[in-house]
Amino acid sequence: MDYKQYIEINPSIRFGKPCLKGTRISVYDVLSWLAAGMTKDEILENYPGMTEEKILACLAYSADKERKVKVAI
Repeated sequence: MDYKQYIEINPSIRFGKPCLKGTRISVYDVLSWLAAGMTKDEILENYPGMTEEKILACLAYSADKERKVKVAI
C-alpha cells in the first residue's frame, strides 16, 4: 500500500497533521475511531467519501512511522 496516494501534510490544514487528501480527516482521527471500537463498515457508513483504501492508508502510514521510531536501549 502506497499511503502517499491518500495522505498529505499541509501546514494550513489541521496544523500540519497528516490528513486524508482533500479532507480535514486526520490519520489520528481514523486510528482513534478504530481504537474506540468502530468497525470499518461503521466508518464507511458515517463518513461519506471514506473508502476502505483510505482506512488502510492510515494504518499503513502509522505502521511506517512506528517502524522508523528509534528504540531506546
